[in-house]
Amino acid sequence: MTNTRSERLRKAGDRRRRLMLTAVSVGTLLVIPALSAATPATSVPSATAHASGTTNTPHTPKPTVVLVHGAFADSSSWNAVVSRLERQGYPVIGVANPLRGLAADSAYVSSVLHTIPGPVVLAGHSYGGAVITDAAVGHSNVKALVYIAAFAPDEGESGLSILDTYPGSLLPAALAVRPFPGGQDGYVDPASFRQVFAADVPAGQARLMAAGQRPVSLSAFAETSSTPAWKTIPSWFLVAGADHAIPPAAEQAMARRAGSHTQVVRGASHAVLVSHPDATTHLIEAAARATS
Repeated sequence: MTNTRSERLRKAGDRRRRLMLTAVSVGTLLVIPALSAATPATSVPSATAHASGTTNTPHTPKPTVVLVHGAFADSSSWNAVVSRLERQGYPVIGVANPLRGLAADSAYVSSVLHTIPGPVVLAGHSYGGAVITDAAVGHSNVKALVYIAAFAPDEGESGLSILDTYPGSLLPAALAVRPFPGGQDGYVDPASFRQVFAADVPAGQARLMAAGQRPVSLSAFAETSSTPAWKTIPSWFLVAGADHAIPPAAEQAMARRAGSHTQVVRGASHAVLVSHPDATTHLIEAAARATS
């Protein structure tokens, strides 16, 4: 009886040792690939690279796209563009434009640009175009400016002076003014908002945009621009063909003066980034590809 019990214990021990040896062997097989994966890429040729006929060259990251909204809007006006850019692998920042004054707003956007280490494509809509024109000066990482139905002022120009030069805007007559401590804010009268700002946007969406619009200090339209960045940075310009806020003739003239690569979206309202997000995105991507 005792011998039989000892024999059973001995056999059970043998089985445990065999199982342990098997586990160690399997563990060793699992560890080897892990160590290989940790080996620097320069010492292990890439099977994918050989299969495609390419070499292991460092991947160039896509530029960060910085989007600056204009007056009577906020960064959500870029939402459809942001989703498209992100699907293409672009990092995107929608800057909250303060809308307090051209010098102050440009300084704020400039401070954001200081925090981005890599290349930047800087896009502005409407009054945001004036902001990026000043904010990009001195930033060597800004590789392209993209104007979306925007102001692109020269030195000494203001938004008001541009509208005076190119008549036809419905915006001045549609402004509702409300005082705030230290100045006056301008809103687009909700009753006129769709006609002036978003004629090709569905009526329900335009009502929401009107209700949630952010006002701009009226002084911002009167402030003059400093040295324009478009004189040294390549630019792209989307002209909204049926813009009732900034006349299309003004947009085309500013684009020609800046030497911009220009696209006209016929029938598009001032809110072209909302109504035509594909065209807006394609122009930003064209700027990114051309300057990468």
